[in-house]
Amino acid sequence: MSKWYETSGPQGDIVLSTRVMLSRNLKDYLFPSKLDAEGKKQVAEAVKTAIFEGGNTSLSFIEMKDLTRLQAVSLAERHAISPDFADRNEGSALLISEDESMSIMLCEEDHIKIQAAQRGLDLEKAFARCDEIDSLLDEKLNYAFDEKMGYLTSRPTELGTAMRASVLVHLPELTALGQISRLASTVSKLGISITGAYGNRVRPAGDIYRVSNCITLGINEETALANLKSIVMQLVSQERSAEEKSVKAPSQEDKIYRALGVLQNARLLSTAEFMEMISLVRLGAVNGVIDIPAEKIDSLIVEMQPATLSVKYEGLESINERDAKRADEVRSRLTA
Repeated sequence: MSKWYETSGPQGDIVLSTRVMLSRNLKDYLFPSKLDAEGKKQVAEAVKTAIFEGGNTSLSFIEMKDLTRLQAVSLAERHAISPDFADRNEGSALLISEDESMSIMLCEEDHIKIQAAQRGLDLEKAFARCDEIDSLLDEKLNYAFDEKMGYLTSRPTELGTAMRASVLVHLPELTALGQISRLASTVSKLGISITGAYGNRVRPAGDIYRVSNCITLGINEETALANLKSIVMQLVSQERSAEEKSVKAPSQEDKIYRALGVLQNARLLSTAEFMEMISLVRLGAVNGVIDIPAEKIDSLIVEMQPATLSVKYEGLESINERDAKRADEVRSRLTA
């Protein structure tokens, strides 16, 4: 089965993906930070039983202790789990769909984190998929819930809906214009954050940013999603306008074709160089400068990350070997 990130989605020229996550805890257990391994196993077993008895057979159950470190980090690189959860093992577990678009982390910061991913800008569908699983679990398990404070979580900042929604956007021209800091400051006053999705959070690798909601208390899910979508669409509009003005200038076309030349001919590609070049190639692809589907580029961005590449090709013993294999893969897929 193909992975969810190999498809296309709404506003896909700028928006790579959408995620919605719901955090839940069980009333009769301590939070995971205070819970021993046996208690975590009990929570995981209760959730697994509720899911499978509820008729959901599309999810596979994995105990985190059965994964290697590289396998866990690779799942985090593919955004199937959080980076923190990649460090969990004894007692923690994961329910995940074959295409990796749906996952349930068990005993991360909270007992249950339900996550759905969609290509492009599709907050409503991602939330609906999470809500379906949440409703199933709510019928069978005793959630920790307060009439005034909402869902009780390990982080006070997530009380209320306990919903985090995020959208990955590619903003190369707004980055080049130095606009990101100003935009981040502006939207923070509206309860929205903009951070780097890969590498450095200030100047992220590949000019890819995560736009997320920060407010969960005193607001319902529908309003939070509508606010986030409105901000994302404003960013999309500004990025498109900036690209229209600059992308077909001779100097910019030259950068795009040079980047494509590097990717189609390099024998060694570090993660940093790959992300820098692929950002330019993606910019050219979505604006018709070069004829490569954005879906192919976006799949490469996910699959050429270090741990994911190392898991696919077992036996890569050095960074040089990994960089050589990345160059081989990129050359093959961009010249096919």
